[in-house]
Amino acid sequence: MKVSEIMTTRVVTVTPDTPVPVIAGLLRDNRISGVPVTDASGAVIGLVSEYDLLVREGETAGEVMTGSVISVSEDTDVDDVRHLLVERRIRRVPVTSGQRLAGIVSRGDVVALLTTEWACQVCGEGARGQHPPARCPRCHAGSGRFILQDTSPGD
Repeated sequence: MKVSEIMTTRVVTVTPDTPVPVIAGLLRDNRISGVPVTDASGAVIGLVSEYDLLVREGETAGEVMTGSVISVSEDTDVDDVRHLLVERRIRRVPVTSGQRLAGIVSRGDVVALLTTEWACQVCGEGARGQHPPARCPRCHAGSGRFILQDTSPGD
């Protein structure tokens, strides 16, 4: 599965001159823990997290942002992003298309995949993911033959 299938495309962003109180309000109001900082062309130039707001002094995003941002492209495998999130101990990864921000993938987006399961109506084969597979790995039925399974609380 590719990042483009699970990423959030409506991303809250700020510019380098966005005041810190405005950033704090955006994080609170949108119930998020960080925002990408983009330039006029839409390229990611930094990231401001709750942590940055707490430990760095400054008045604007450009003064408190983390400038070295790990990002991925839309065709990156979700397993590779999962590895990045775990190994680098980060909470979100901006997704780019060329130089422009296309979306963002958070730990929550990857965890959500664990709760979504599809079952092939032909052979019963299960598959996890936000969307059914294009073909059943066992009987090769098309994606239209998969149904979304209900997950019980605690599963």
